[in-house]
Amino acid sequence: MKRSKINEIIREADAFIRSFGYIMPPFAYWSPEEMKAHKADSEAIFTSRLGWDITDYGQEKFDELGLFLFTVRNGRYEDMKLGMGMLYAEKIMISRKDQLSPMHRHNIKAEDIINRGGGKLVLELFMHDRDGGIDAKAEVSVPVDGTIHRLPAGGLLKLDPGQSVTLLPGVWHAFWAEGKDVLIGEVSTVNDDLTDNVFRDPIGRFSNVEEDVAPLHLLVSDYEKWVG
Repeated sequence: MKRSKINEIIREADAFIRSFGYIMPPFAYWSPEEMKAHKADSEAIFTSRLGWDITDYGQEKFDELGLFLFTVRNGRYEDMKLGMGMLYAEKIMISRKDQLSPMHRHNIKAEDIINRGGGKLVLELFMHDRDGGIDAKAEVSVPVDGTIHRLPAGGLLKLDPGQSVTLLPGVWHAFWAEGKDVLIGEVSTVNDDLTDNVFRDPIGRFSNVEEDVAPLHLLVSDYEKWVG
């Protein structure tokens, strides 16, 4: 993706998020220079990979296959092993109308996916087989706001604004917005996008960035290169 396109998506996403009354944390608006200046006193932003995350999964067709994410808070896997500490994470995301977030599962992360407003959020769901792959026959059973919903393998779960679904580790899911763009909340156990995403198809998790202009704000995938 061109950096100019990423900057445009950030501006549009910020306006969309604010339209629902959700206010981003101050560090969201730090310039790249300010991010570098805060390296020492804001280490958790970088080690927990908080911030902007825009992906086309390396496929160069964001409008069809992509997702906007911002990680607001995130704990550490080391604490999960101890069973104490900051064991949770929160993201705000945007799925554009008919934009696919591709089929994947997580090994460790359990998550609540919440429709915070806009159109319907549609999820295609499968259970996993004994090897972790997709079970094309097993019934899917997931809690929607505490009430169990049962679907056939590959069934479509449609969430209206205000509704949420709990996905436990291993549940395969793809999702997209129907009717209008959707603001999505995610509350989960500790999140690790470097190692805990298993995709059905051979695609990447992050975008390949073409630096045609200066970045408006850094992406989490920029930190190592730009901040060190």
